[in-house]
Amino acid sequence: MRNERIGDYLVSQNLLNEEQLQKVLQVQKESNGAKKFGDIVVELGFMTEVNFTKALAGKLRVQYVDLDNIDINTDAVQKVPEQLARKHTVIAINIQGKRLTVATNDPVNFIVLEDIKVSTGMDTVPVLATTSAINKAIGKCYSMQNVDNVLEGVNAMANDLGGSLEEQEAQDRVESAPIVKLATTIVENSFRADATDIHIEPFDKYTRIRIRVNGDLVELMNISSAVHSALTTRFKLISGMNIAEKRIPQDGRFTQVVDGCTLDVRVSSLPMVHGEKIVIRILSTGQIALRKITDLGMSDYNYQLFESMLRVPHGVILVTGPTGSGKTTTLYAALGEIARPNVNVVTVEDPVEKAIDGINQCQVNQKAGMTFAAALRSILRQDPDIVMIGEMRDTETADIGIRAAITGHLVLSTLHTNDAASTVVRLVDMGVASYMVATSLIGVIAQRLVKVLCPACKRPRLSTEEENELMGIPSSIQIYEPVGCPNCNNTGYKGRTAIHEIIHCTAKVSAIIAAGGGKEEIEQAAKANGTKLLRDNASELVQAGETSIDELVRSTFSV
Repeated sequence: MRNERIGDYLVSQNLLNEEQLQKVLQVQKESNGAKKFGDIVVELGFMTEVNFTKALAGKLRVQYVDLDNIDINTDAVQKVPEQLARKHTVIAINIQGKRLTVATNDPVNFIVLEDIKVSTGMDTVPVLATTSAINKAIGKCYSMQNVDNVLEGVNAMANDLGGSLEEQEAQDRVESAPIVKLATTIVENSFRADATDIHIEPFDKYTRIRIRVNGDLVELMNISSAVHSALTTRFKLISGMNIAEKRIPQDGRFTQVVDGCTLDVRVSSLPMVHGEKIVIRILSTGQIALRKITDLGMSDYNYQLFESMLRVPHGVILVTGPTGSGKTTTLYAALGEIARPNVNVVTVEDPVEKAIDGINQCQVNQKAGMTFAAALRSILRQDPDIVMIGEMRDTETADIGIRAAITGHLVLSTLHTNDAASTVVRLVDMGVASYMVATSLIGVIAQRLVKVLCPACKRPRLSTEEENELMGIPSSIQIYEPVGCPNCNNTGYKGRTAIHEIIHCTAKVSAIIAAGGGKEEIEQAAKANGTKLLRDNASELVQAGETSIDELVRSTFSV
């Protein structure tokens, strides 16, 4: 059993079939053994990394651990130097007497275990974890010591300068080790905390650094205002901005590798009273797999509606919602579903957020005159089947998009409106003729992101009458409220999911649009067709114990 090859074991467990096994072995042969068997299985999409690691644990009879959901003993982590942990992709997770439990992706590599034993002077007990989880844990567990060291260096630098930095000194000091380390550390720690944005805000006596996690801003650290100028200059330098220009807003971008993952980082600077405020957006790159439409958090009912919309050969599908509600993620998932080798897919975006194989992506450039409308006109001469417009910002873009749909193209786009029904009214207000909207529109998806309650600490209670009314239910039921624990950084929430409201433009809805009907009429007709409103979706999540009543009010409350 122990000598059975892993490929044969996976086939015997019905986790791979013979054809897939041969394909993996062929790829491994072509790589001349440079790639591990498991990496190829995951790369080809035959198994997920977690499933493969669990199967390997079963074969080797070694315990599998999910590092994302266990408490790692900080004393154990300190026993293994960071350099050694990174070199061998291992992390110590527990300590009992003279026994050190070490998570590794290769538990039969005795050289690694011996190396750790010599370094720590303790007996090592290997457990199995995924490579990505180990890298993430190494980053998280060793980073807090790094932050303290970096801040010490930065504070020392500020003290050396007597608390003030002249312009020239700031530029001279920009490449100094403490500032470079601080800039790198801020991005690393933000990414590890699953943040989407970083705000570096200058005040009179200090500079505050906050990160946006699950939609809320959380304070990461405060630093001396003496080093603010050097820090902003560092970010401007690496993102390709003009460091001498401090009076006007600027935009730039750079890439940074964190825990083996390449991040695409957008930087925006804006002059304030006490210096420049820097806002950094962290974007997941093409290395992180595209979401499938089954992973968007849609209810089964909404998923079926969405899928049927994507089958329509031509027309307009609009995704609406406020900034940061996941509209682009939904559009990319839809593109991934409908992009085939036999169709020409072209996108116009500002900016291109994720590079997708097999899809022609066009970047808007206002300065060069490459606007949405100008790009769209050219695209329609490029023989497209499917066109994605990043955003319908003006009448001209909306008009060309609608005309493209009428002439036999499938057009996907986003719009900033509060709900699905008001999207139609907005298009007509923008100057698109109501009969053209009625004939071209396939459907509208409105969406919001709501925070998911932390499973480790959520607390049950009975709903009040007022809450029953909000959820549209007759009597009190058990719902959950956030508490806060170390697992969720004391926020009470862990991660987010989407709620959706989908309106299909059936014959009845189209007739109302063509006749110039208002939002209420369209909404009533859609409800009669079976549309579930955002409030209904949020209410279902509260009743299922996935989110709180506070989130329902925050995301769907209207006067």
